[in-house]
Amino acid sequence: MVTVTSSSDAEHKMLSEAGYADSAIKYYLEKKYMGHIENADQVSEKIGSCGDIMKVYLKVNKNNIIEDVRYEITGCAGAISAAMAAVELVKGKTIDQALKINDGDVFKVLENIPEKKHHCIQLAVKTMHLGLEDFKSGKTD
Repeated sequence: MVTVTSSSDAEHKMLSEAGYADSAIKYYLEKKYMGHIENADQVSEKIGSCGDIMKVYLKVNKNNIIEDVRYEITGCAGAISAAMAAVELVKGKTIDQALKINDGDVFKVLENIPEKKHHCIQLAVKTMHLGLEDFKSGKTD
């Protein structure tokens, strides 16, 4: 008898076996904050040492509160899950509060990703910080 599983079940199993925690897998599978924002207040892009590309879109209100964030990512499960977790940490915060978010904060939200993917967390945070700093300085694409 052949057992058929859904592709998300198969992905979940593979990622779990590779060392991703359920929290990180959920961020990857849902990709809740993937995409772009029309008329974003800031768009910034960074390329990681591994070749992953992240573009962050920010929507900020007049009180400097981050209303929305989206990422476009060409990268692996580690990059995607880290970026999605980073969004949850900064949404609703001021620019200055969001700039205090660090790699450790994102790692805690993910709970665990394989050690060789920790650079993905750094890329997500650096890309977010780049967007926030660019916004503060008035630099646009």
